[in-house]
Amino acid sequence: MGKTIAEKILSTKAGVDARTGDVVIVPVDVVYSHDIGGVLCIRQLRESGLNNLAKPESTFFVFDHAAPSPRMETANDQKFIRDFVHAQGCKLYEVNEGVCHQIAVEDWVLPGKIICASDSHTPTGGALGAFATGMGGTDIAVAMGLGKTWLRVPESILVKVKGKFRKGVCAKDLALYLIGKISAEGATYKALEFGGEIENISISGRLTLANMSVEAGAKVGIFPADDMTRAFLKERGRENGFQYIQADPDAQYEQVLEVDLAKLKPMVSKPHTVDNVAEVREVSGTKLDQVFIGSCTNARLDDLAVAAGILMGNKRHPRTRLIVTPASKRVYREALKKGYIDIFVDAGAAVLSPGCGVCGGVHQGVLADDEVCISTSNRNFKGRMGNPNAFVYLASPATAAISAIKGEITDPTTIL
Repeated sequence: MGKTIAEKILSTKAGVDARTGDVVIVPVDVVYSHDIGGVLCIRQLRESGLNNLAKPESTFFVFDHAAPSPRMETANDQKFIRDFVHAQGCKLYEVNEGVCHQIAVEDWVLPGKIICASDSHTPTGGALGAFATGMGGTDIAVAMGLGKTWLRVPESILVKVKGKFRKGVCAKDLALYLIGKISAEGATYKALEFGGEIENISISGRLTLANMSVEAGAKVGIFPADDMTRAFLKERGRENGFQYIQADPDAQYEQVLEVDLAKLKPMVSKPHTVDNVAEVREVSGTKLDQVFIGSCTNARLDDLAVAAGILMGNKRHPRTRLIVTPASKRVYREALKKGYIDIFVDAGAAVLSPGCGVCGGVHQGVLADDEVCISTSNRNFKGRMGNPNAFVYLASPATAAISAIKGEITDPTTIL
């Protein structure tokens, strides 16, 4: 019987014939944390008696959630992490470098590798054919201290796509559609494996889908490593780490979901759960106080290009704030060269330094009571953007950009 991508990777890494339901011990190739989770990981490492990193050369920390520091408590936490990093000799990405998951795929993630981090959206790396998953602080401390971890081989759900997105529709709309169909718990500790005509989904789109797989409860979201993956790595000088990875033709799946991309419509998640999904047209006209284009889900160059194309020559609505946060310094620089940043500024946007920005609600852009925001990020729970009395809708960069101009939720396909 053939194997899914998850079974193949875990079998290879564990050195055994691993099948769904088996528990395996595997080496961790890359482990990372950020300014919010890093303190707990370091303290747990020390309390466990491990003290030192097993693989400092493949361990890194990123200041992204609250950077530059907004208050002294956060500043002290960041200093604590800096001191640890300097003592251990591992890598630190300082303020303004970007979101940890974007940095991971730009610099670290390779097909077939085991990637662990203390953040739930670590599955982003699965877009490049890695087994990338988030864990709690104690598990990450063990991975840091021992260089290995245990994993249960997950059941796999195959998302088989065909066709191409029509104008105004993108991978974010597919992600929201799938979460609405599967539910927030429908893929708990499973692998969401993407197959079919995936050549019609860009690397940026794959990153969005892998990132949001956890919103359906998935342990990993994972794509085959193909020629598009190889080209992405070659562009970044990392082609030597490439290997083709795909599922066997006779692999066994718990469920197969078939999706025609050409039939998808712009989607939103309504407050206050990600699986509270509707077509954009159903909530069109909802007045907006703030629009956020950013986060580890949709702040890559492709996303900014879509938003800039819509905003060019236009202004945000006078009653609607617009905040844009590039995913990394690399993305920021490329956006500057292409003129996207000028377009955002001319449209009346506040462009923040690369990082998580508004998404986590611990930094800039916190909402006031009863305010409504549409966001390209990945979660809309009560209080997610810093105020439990506010309302957050999730949508694509196209929907967010046109909504910023109109001052209300707007279907981009009615304009484009």
